[in-house]
Amino acid sequence: MENLAFTETPSEGLQSEQDSDLYWYAIYVRSRHESHVFERLSRANIDAFLPTVERLSRWKDRKKMVSFPLFPSYLFVHINKSHDNILTVLKTNGVVRFLGISPREPEPIPEAQIISLKRVTESKELLDPYPYLKEGQRVRIKSGPLAGVEGLLVEKTGQHSLVISVDILQQGVSLKIDAAEVEVV
Repeated sequence: MENLAFTETPSEGLQSEQDSDLYWYAIYVRSRHESHVFERLSRANIDAFLPTVERLSRWKDRKKMVSFPLFPSYLFVHINKSHDNILTVLKTNGVVRFLGISPREPEPIPEAQIISLKRVTESKELLDPYPYLKEGQRVRIKSGPLAGVEGLLVEKTGQHSLVISVDILQQGVSLKIDAAEVEVV
């Protein structure tokens, strides 16, 4: 299990309007640039949130707890949806794009989701990251003796199962799995 933490900039940002006009947005950043982008946004007085997880890293000569982004390549920014604020974020070195339905329209994240994420990370409880999976998705086992096996994800009485079907026989088998062991195909 991993311990989660988060980093957040001060609430003073570019926004001059009231807090009710502020929304959380997810931004996609260059791989392994999360901390650098977070620092640059902080220097630009943009309210940002970088949830991190602490993991024990091992080298040949030592072990050390190191913070890693909980969601690699993603950060959250709390801005109003003005053209200037969006442009300032996009011009930040390392930022690739805002997430949304269309490239030109950033999708706001419900405040409740960010608040919940912050509360969980502040609690210092031991938490495990959990993949976002939906029942019926086609998934593949990532590691272990069954690595590469593909099937459909099914949830029954709180347990996840991988269903492997043989179409020509119109039969299948199911295997209980931990959702953290699979990835979407």
